[in-house]
Amino acid sequence: MDEIRTTSSRLVYENPWMRLREDEFVREDGSRGVYGVVDKPDFAVVLPMDEAGFHLVEQYRYPAGGRFWEFPQGTLEGEPDATPEEVARRELAEETGFTAESMRHLGWVHEAYGMSGQRGHVFVATGLTPGPQRLAPEEAGLVCAPVPYAEFPAMVAAGRITDATTLAAYTLLLLERGAQVSGP
Repeated sequence: MDEIRTTSSRLVYENPWMRLREDEFVREDGSRGVYGVVDKPDFAVVLPMDEAGFHLVEQYRYPAGGRFWEFPQGTLEGEPDATPEEVARRELAEETGFTAESMRHLGWVHEAYGMSGQRGHVFVATGLTPGPQRLAPEEAGLVCAPVPYAEFPAMVAAGRITDATTLAAYTLLLLERGAQVSGP
């Protein structure tokens, strides 16, 4: 049985990237509550790997007010029927310019399930071939750079990588590899 039953839902705000709704609900014990829910399409996060390390992107993140390093990630807002792998391949090409010979699904994570049901599909991309970036206007100033495997944990410890999705994706890779990453 569900722990809560939604009694009403109203749209509060909407733009091309997200919707914000307010749901009223009743708990199993009869008490009432309210949730603010952010609806966003599922996304893909890609761990581009070659012999030397990962390829990360750094970009300005407006809500956090700064530039941050992370794995390439995003959604295809205008293509709701795209498969997670199609989203991953497109985001990889747009943000890094790379195409991947192999795109392997590693798992998935929830972005912030305290306020959204959005899921992120995690992919490992190998057999990378360089090409031109195709950045969206919102990604102006995004840079892509190689990061040696041994440098990644130091960047996390120094607070240069703080993106929860990037950290969760890296953790999935560590779990798969037995806690050591040294190549594709």
